[in-house]
Amino acid sequence: MPTDSPKQRLIVLGVTGGIAAYKAAELVRLLTDRGHQVQVVMTDSAQRFVGPLTFAALTGKKVITNLFGETDSEVSDSSIEHIAVAQRADLLLVAPATAGILAKFTHGIADDFLTTIHLAYDGPVVVAPAMNSNMWKHAATQSNIAQLTARGVTVVDPDSGELACGMVGPGRLADIEQIADVAESALAGRTRTSDLTSETVLITAGPTQEAIDPVRFIANRSSGRMGYALAQEARVRGAKVILVSGPVSLAPPSGCEIVPVETAEQMHQAVLERLSESTIFAAVAAVADYRPRTAAPAKLKKQDSSFTLELEPTPDILQEVGRLKGARTVIGFAAETNDLLEHARTKLAAKNCDLIVANPVGADALETGFGSPQNQGWLVDATGEATELAPMPKREMAVHILDRVAQLRKAVEPAPTR
Repeated sequence: MPTDSPKQRLIVLGVTGGIAAYKAAELVRLLTDRGHQVQVVMTDSAQRFVGPLTFAALTGKKVITNLFGETDSEVSDSSIEHIAVAQRADLLLVAPATAGILAKFTHGIADDFLTTIHLAYDGPVVVAPAMNSNMWKHAATQSNIAQLTARGVTVVDPDSGELACGMVGPGRLADIEQIADVAESALAGRTRTSDLTSETVLITAGPTQEAIDPVRFIANRSSGRMGYALAQEARVRGAKVILVSGPVSLAPPSGCEIVPVETAEQMHQAVLERLSESTIFAAVAAVADYRPRTAAPAKLKKQDSSFTLELEPTPDILQEVGRLKGARTVIGFAAETNDLLEHARTKLAAKNCDLIVANPVGADALETGFGSPQNQGWLVDATGEATELAPMPKREMAVHILDRVAQLRKAVEPAPTR
């Protein structure tokens, strides 16, 4: 269950009435998985589609449903609660956003908690409309959208398809992953950018598994979260993304091509096969350094005596990409338990990288790193300069990494040769 933490950003999620309200539960789960706090505010109409208890269970927070308390003792607190929530929030996100709520936001109407907090809040606002096609295309709705956009509100346009009313056309709530991506971009202090539209980003993510026998393998604690976050952010910024992924339990990032692999050798081959397409390569995966020299064809039985397993090195994917670098920008990751910057600078030079992301792991980084939605570390470039990255959600760290990569790409021809 999510807990309050100064490292987490608070997203106030407004849920309004419409059949798409049930999808907001999945959006809450996704945002909390990415390391954010979520405070849900529901309109009266939304409660006719989904109960507040669903969101309370997902967020660990009381769902706000009323501008005033339901009892006399709650009135004094509730009447100013919208101000307190507005002051704590880092982002106001409304998904789904009905035609009615868009009209109220546009004209400054404040007749419930959600519309009141909108007027009391001065930070980034993202709305994801969902409604009947005719309602979406109506001149009044489009005028409201134009006015909200002019004020700096980010609008995640609805998808087209078959709607609950039976019509076919625009009006379906946008993909949940896309909404979360745009929300995180807004949290990072910007609207959606397109600084990587001419780039193809090849990313490795997750662990590899090296078989000992048919049921046992050598692996590590990598969750794949950092690589997936980098893929999501690169896609939002306009890049074509090829994600070579080891075994993980994460949902595939929307809009990315996924190449599933299991072993270090399979990852090595997949990278070499797709390298010629890439202009940026990011080696985020925690690739096994060693594998059993031979894998037993049948399950090994436990014996009373000791057991020796002979290991051999796996291919060094980053080193080979560095040798074939050309005009590509190459980013490596260094997860270290000690002497972090020293090891990062050594790896940067040895692997011919342009940038190393150095992350502490182990006892000194219990709340970040492998398996955590948070990360921390340093960005070390080819000059040896190191920029500290304080603990933050991995998606936010991906923004900082790609901001730096976009700067590096400005000085590089976009057509590498293999």
